[in-house]
Amino acid sequence: MPDILAPDNVGLVTAQTHKFTTPLALDCGRSLPSYELIYETYGTLNEHHSNAILICHALSSDHHAAGYYSMQDKKPGWWDTCIGPGKPIDTNRFFVVSLNNLGGCKGSTGPKSINPDTNKPYGPDFPIVTVRDWVKSQARLADVLGISQWAAVIGGSLGGMQALQWAIDYPKHLRHCVVIAAAPKLTAQNIAFNEVARQAILSDPDFHTGHYYQQNTVPRRGLMLARMLGHITYLSDDAMRKKFGRELREGKINFGFEVEFQVESYLRYQGTSFVEHFDANTYLLMTKALDYFDPASEHNNNLSAALAKVAAKFLVISFTSDWRFSPSRSREIVKGLLHNKKNVSYAEIKAQEGHDAFLMPIPHYLRIFKNYMQQIEDEE
Repeated sequence: MPDILAPDNVGLVTAQTHKFTTPLALDCGRSLPSYELIYETYGTLNEHHSNAILICHALSSDHHAAGYYSMQDKKPGWWDTCIGPGKPIDTNRFFVVSLNNLGGCKGSTGPKSINPDTNKPYGPDFPIVTVRDWVKSQARLADVLGISQWAAVIGGSLGGMQALQWAIDYPKHLRHCVVIAAAPKLTAQNIAFNEVARQAILSDPDFHTGHYYQQNTVPRRGLMLARMLGHITYLSDDAMRKKFGRELREGKINFGFEVEFQVESYLRYQGTSFVEHFDANTYLLMTKALDYFDPASEHNNNLSAALAKVAAKFLVISFTSDWRFSPSRSREIVKGLLHNKKNVSYAEIKAQEGHDAFLMPIPHYLRIFKNYMQQIEDEE
């Protein structure tokens, strides 16, 4: 059983939900007449409401970033490595807010939610949302919580893109922006990976053009394949070699197409377990949000121009083995900020874990992260 009572753990947590009744206009031209956002908080908001941290999640994550829901939970929240007493995001010092994005499947309004116009699940009729839409909804949640300015907005991967969008769209509403293992836009190769994943889902006979809820089925095979493909891109070749090598499950070749190599078994397990807790329509939406993110596109593809009005101080972190969001992509952000004479710190962490490194307890990474967060504490 996990040590829920460990001094560096936030312990048992409870999610909260807020319903918004003011329509939200979206980039796609549609609007949501009302919607709900589910979120968790850790730590205590100070008297001046100046110690609040917003955590933006990556593609398949959610609002449960730290702690446990019950004493029976086997695993804590997805970023428990970094959130808790004495950890980089110290809940003895900060009030931390983590939410599930619109279009999600863990409690915020999304494809599984009931469409008030039809009294059936939205399914594929849920509007396509963008990173900017998410940031706009997050800003409304900040208003509900009485937070006029975040001490920092922090995210890894797709979460880092949201943090960057926050700095662009609401420059006066955050003092620091922490962008980890992210990019200013996807490469063509990344978009290609996302498209193959989407086609795996769309071509599943059980997808039913996205209305599989009414058919009491799930496009399991398509979603499993999408997850398997994605997981390969999150790991580096070194990480996979170190973890699996070419080990055979039974110690011999069986000359067939069943699982023989340990890496095959691992990927099938990841894909199968993912199907049990994630929604296929949400996966389609999240990957599209990734594809569409490109703040420079509104500035003649000039990233420096897109970053001209940011006011936050930045910490940008990349990892040497991350080939999906390589260090060169993080350096593009740094270069754009420096061109505008903005305050930016950059760290390139030597790590073998690939894109997933931002979730791992890598000592050098955690030290740099913690030192930067302590600087934010000292400003209070």
